[in-house]
Amino acid sequence: MKKLLVNELKEIEQYLRDLSDHLYENPELGDQEFESMQRFVEFLTKYHFEVETNIVNRPTAFKAEFKSGKPGPTIAFLAEYDALPRIGHGCGHNMIGTMSAGAAVILSKILKNIGGSLIVLGTPAEETNGAKVTMSDEGVFENIDVAMILHPADQSYESGTFSAMDALQFTYTGKSSHAASSPEEGINALDSVIQLFNGINALRQHVPSDVRIHGIISEGGQAANVVPDLAIAKFYIRAKERSVLNHVVEKIKSIAHGAAAMAGTALDISNYELSYDNMITNYTLSQVFTKNLKEISAQPILPAEHSYGSIDMGNVSKVVPAIHPFIGLNDPGLTFHTKAFADRTVTSEGHQALSDGALALAQTGYDVITNVELLERIKLEFQKNLYER
Repeated sequence: MKKLLVNELKEIEQYLRDLSDHLYENPELGDQEFESMQRFVEFLTKYHFEVETNIVNRPTAFKAEFKSGKPGPTIAFLAEYDALPRIGHGCGHNMIGTMSAGAAVILSKILKNIGGSLIVLGTPAEETNGAKVTMSDEGVFENIDVAMILHPADQSYESGTFSAMDALQFTYTGKSSHAASSPEEGINALDSVIQLFNGINALRQHVPSDVRIHGIISEGGQAANVVPDLAIAKFYIRAKERSVLNHVVEKIKSIAHGAAAMAGTALDISNYELSYDNMITNYTLSQVFTKNLKEISAQPILPAEHSYGSIDMGNVSKVVPAIHPFIGLNDPGLTFHTKAFADRTVTSEGHQALSDGALALAQTGYDVITNVELLERIKLEFQKNLYER
């Protein structure tokens, strides 16, 4: 039965390539992916998926479901389709969404024979305000047994770990005055931001080596002869584990309050983007996917590595067994978030990776549905990870 999936891929292979190429040619930013979403909705509806849009109050999010009518696990394939400013699909989300939707359609063709259900979740804005966070918080994954997503990269990698991340904004309010004629009447908000940076730089030597803190001054005044009454700094703060991140964030907030006291400013601290949890790979599920991909792809699959970046799939991994492996574009050293990466997705190597990835995801879904003991081991590992953390 599993071998039939190869034939089902061939039936839609050219369409998948055309869809990915179309998204490449028509990139849309996060939460603005209306045309991209519509392409996926039309594709999945054609193959008898029941589609609901605007889920979790995100206009470009969707949920597509295919039921076999028989008992069995529910497999979720997660689709991303947001692009980057100026660069376009420099992170390959045109491929990510297409591989997930393609895998679901491939597997749906034989689902009535094996049971279970399939869900494709359209998850907008991974690059900024990831919808997977909201979906995790609002119970979208409650009746899902496993969740999978596959990301293109320079080479293929097993699913690994990603850092947790908070996006904090520090807004200081002071009092403006003429910087030359009446400086004593002013309260300089920029002074607080500068002291914030100084304090954070002093903190760096006292945090674990996996912590990353990087920020900008997004507002610092408009004229040199006016004492700035408003100054804003934005930071990304990351760590391998959410517990470590929370501890570091509290230290930074204390520094921020100290910086306000030093200049006499008022301080407001807010999250300017949703917080991402660290990714916890389910290695039992990952091993199954890796085995399938090895049998399909000619490319080597490298061991999992920790990524110091952050993904909203981390939040998903805290509520359901999940994996986030990488499939190679056969171009070692190719870096994310570049025009070269985007261009690679529409080459013959990109198209081959697209086909291989969709098939490997579909085959992994098949294995989970048809092997009760495998699903039990996946869930046991998931519960163990939650307990240990």
